Amino acid sequence: MSIAQLQRRDLILFDLDGTLVDSAADLYRAMNISLEKLHFPVVTEDQIRAWVGKGAAKLCETVLEYLFEDASPQQHALLLNTFVDVYAQELCVNTQVYEGVLPFLDYCQAHGIIMACVTNKPEQLARGILDILSLSSYFKMVVGGDTLPERKPHPLPLLHCMQSQNVAAAQTLMIGDSSNDVEAARRAGIDCIVVSYGYNHGENIYDCQPQQVVDRLVELVEEDQIRRQA
Repeated sequence: MSIAQLQRRDLILFDLDGTLVDSAADLYRAMNISLEKLHFPVVTEDQIRAWVGKGAAKLCETVLEYLFEDASPQQHALLLNTFVDVYAQELCVNTQVYEGVLPFLDYCQAHGIIMACVTNKPEQLARGILDILSLSSYFKMVVGGDTLPERKPHPLPLLHCMQSQNVAAAQTLMIGDSSNDVEAARRAGIDCIVVSYGYNHGENIYDCQPQQVVDRLVELVEEDQIRRQA
């Protein structure tokens, strides 16, 4: 059974990295430039793809744990500040919108569904990517990892969007790519669909028992059109 049921949704919350955009190549690039600046060893793109999804601070922490096992708070602050500065200068060298995303966003917009981007990426960086890739106009709200006191998998960012738009849980849907999204949605009491192609910290997305997995978001348009014609 399809979880989307778009006819009854007033609000859809979207994760950013690994769900709407493939940003791992730029995160990898910015991380290695940062590591080289600090005279630290570098990492691989596959490692970054396995580590992204929990925000810049967690990514830097994971990189340092891998490189040094026991990194100091000073090293973490240094790498985080360097990485955010480097990344912010060139957010979209290789970052692209995933295939199937734009038709879904257009369809939701055409049917009057409010959309919000809820990411663990710092809000300023998330807004920068949405601007560069001409996605900003779709989203009424952007909530980053530093917007509120808590980030996913805490339900606060999701509940904040629902409350500010005055939409109940039954009319809200989360779309993401990781166990963070699934857990946040469960704790917020809303349905959640995940994509098969994103970043899930190196784990199989099915391990967190999501309600539904799709290969492309445009599949949800096709499902909805069939439902409306039935």
